Amino acid sequence: MINERIRFPEVRVIDSDGKQLGVLSTDKALQVAKEKELDLVLIAPTVKPPVCKIADYGKLRYEMIKKEKETRRSQKAAGVLKELKLSVKIGEHDFQVVTRKSVDFLIKKNKVKVTLKFKGREIVHPELGLRVLQRLIEAVKETGIPEYPPKKEGRHYILMLVPK
Repeated sequence: MINERIRFPEVRVIDSDGKQLGVLSTDKALQVAKEKELDLVLIAPTVKPPVCKIADYGKLRYEMIKKEKETRRSQKAAGVLKELKLSVKIGEHDFQVVTRKSVDFLIKKNKVKVTLKFKGREIVHPELGLRVLQRLIEAVKETGIPEYPPKKEGRHYILMLVPK
């Protein structure tokens, strides 16, 4: 709320420089704000007495929106999930590439979802898939740990790695 919309009899006033002016009547605070050609903005309505700040409302609102956008942007970047896919008969070089990629993602604080897919009759030997996943867990143990043990879902094993 700003200016005349503030309905409290007394408010604690903070100057545009951040200096406290003390507890004033709302009319007196509005008068001081008008003299400085600024707005009286309600900052904390729940405290006794409510806190108001003398500031340019447009500028204050712009800064709040900018801060909010920055907060949303940083939250989005923190929880990114990366996915890597493996198979039971993965070659040594391919395994090293997947290991390197997962370490890179974990260093950047991303979660890594590793999916191991069984093709054809490979499904008969799930222990081979588990062996590949255990090898991967050992290879990345310096930077990440499994969130939970590998889970079997149909023809896939799912492993979630989280940064340490």
